[in-house]
Amino acid sequence: MAAVAFIAAETLVLFPLRENFPTGARAVVYLCGILFVSTLWGAGLSVATAVASAFAFSFFHIPPYGVFEFAAHRDLLVVALFIVTGLLTSKLADLARSGAAEASERRREADLAAELARRMLCTDDLRSELGPAAQRLAEALELRSAAIEFDAVPGDERRAAFPLHDGTSRLGTLLVPADLPNHTLERLRQRVAPQLESLLCAARDREAITDSLKASREESTRLMEEQVALRRVATLVAHGASPTDVFDAVTEELRRTLGPFHTALMRYEPDGTAIHLAGLGEASGPMSVSLEGDSVVGRVFRTRRPTRIDDYEHAADPAAAVRGLGIRSAAGVPVMVQGCLWGVAVVVSFTAEPIPTATEARLTDFTDLIATAIANAESRAQLAASRARIVTATDNARRQLERDLHDGALQRVVSLGLELSMIEASMPPELDKYKAQLSHTAQGLNGVFECLQEVSRGIHPAIMAKGGLGASIKWLARRSAIPVELHLNIDRQLPEHTEVAAHYVVSEALANAAKHARATMVHVNAEAEAAVFRLSIQDDGIGGASLSKESGLISLQDRVEALGGHMEIVSPVGHGTAVLVKIPINEV
Repeated sequence: MAAVAFIAAETLVLFPLRENFPTGARAVVYLCGILFVSTLWGAGLSVATAVASAFAFSFFHIPPYGVFEFAAHRDLLVVALFIVTGLLTSKLADLARSGAAEASERRREADLAAELARRMLCTDDLRSELGPAAQRLAEALELRSAAIEFDAVPGDERRAAFPLHDGTSRLGTLLVPADLPNHTLERLRQRVAPQLESLLCAARDREAITDSLKASREESTRLMEEQVALRRVATLVAHGASPTDVFDAVTEELRRTLGPFHTALMRYEPDGTAIHLAGLGEASGPMSVSLEGDSVVGRVFRTRRPTRIDDYEHAADPAAAVRGLGIRSAAGVPVMVQGCLWGVAVVVSFTAEPIPTATEARLTDFTDLIATAIANAESRAQLAASRARIVTATDNARRQLERDLHDGALQRVVSLGLELSMIEASMPPELDKYKAQLSHTAQGLNGVFECLQEVSRGIHPAIMAKGGLGASIKWLARRSAIPVELHLNIDRQLPEHTEVAAHYVVSEALANAAKHARATMVHVNAEAEAAVFRLSIQDDGIGGASLSKESGLISLQDRVEALGGHMEIVSPVGHGTAVLVKIPINEV
């Protein structure tokens, strides 16, 4: 209809132009319709339009008008011209349409690739995103259905399969209906499948990088938490905390860092058992484990090396205590103290969840701190025992010297004095000169006696044995060269070693206040609490005293610390000196 309309319109347009335009120029008018029809409807209708236009031109506009006379040299030329023009125009239009369609397809494919990239590269779960991505691919390419699988899926009579590779490794499979046109299948194979391969490869690499970064971040967090836990335990060890406190802290920190697993610390005993010291919470209570059965505790004892049992159900002969607790798996690391096996740190699981492979290495860092704490405690105990032995030996030597003075030298001086008095009394009057010399010598012996008696009393005051520490402090206050104000709250007899140490501290402090501090008043406060004896001696002297300067104070500090106590000197220059002592009453 469009072709007929064009031919009719062109024929009518040419009627007014018959007289003014030559025949060839008028024929060009029919090319407009041919070009339009060729552009829109292709070569077939273009040829038909060209032939019809040639006949219309010959019938209406070539004389004689209204009569069709075929002239080969003229009409064939017009028909050929019209047909060639139509065919060329149709071919050019087909090329243009094909190029436009190709560009449109490329643009749609590019938009599809961009959308799929956003979906697949921005998701945290690539597998779950494959379904929506395949559905969007089907919509964009106008397919009935499409599927993207990670696995190698073969094609069948219903679905065509396009394998997706990354080099030699298989990424997945693109599945589409098998009855698609060949050019569509070829398009999918040549252009869509390579894009999917690139996207899947990039998504897989991104997922691998993300997982690696996540694992690295989790590992860094774990290491940081573990270092913080180690630092807390190390701080306890450095501050001299008791082994019991360190044991509890280690098991608690391990519980925090290891998550769902339980930890325990056990010590090996000479009777062939391991006694539970800390950890496991309410699941254990007081417990002793035999080393004879097949258990982590027994294996560590026999091998002195870290070990694990991943499944106690398959153990050769699990220990009865392990069976009773319901332990499914365990790992243990020996605790070595100064080269000797002391105990074992254990991580256990009551569920089927396996214990991580790096647990033994993490336990080792904590067992080193446990060993350090135990070694420190033993060293402190040995040092305290050594100090106590030294102090005891010193006190015994003082008592022996006191007895030797009292039973030996003092008695001998008394005897010599009596002998001199008897000789003086028996001398005749004419020897008055010699009697005076003997009298002077006797007086000198009395002075020696008094000095030795004073020394003997200072070694171990007898008043302490009779009246206790309170009486001995009052005796020292009366003998002091400067006034002493006493505040005593000692309502019971204290252990002898405590009273002796306190006596010597008060004696030394009062002597220093009189000799060096230039003090005018000393305040002595002593209080015996339930388990601690507290003593403070404060003067108003010039200050400046320190343990490093006063050898007497250093020996007193050694005596106090040998009893498990603490002695502190506070002596700012110009503001007096305070000696503060705390001694546990129940400790030796």
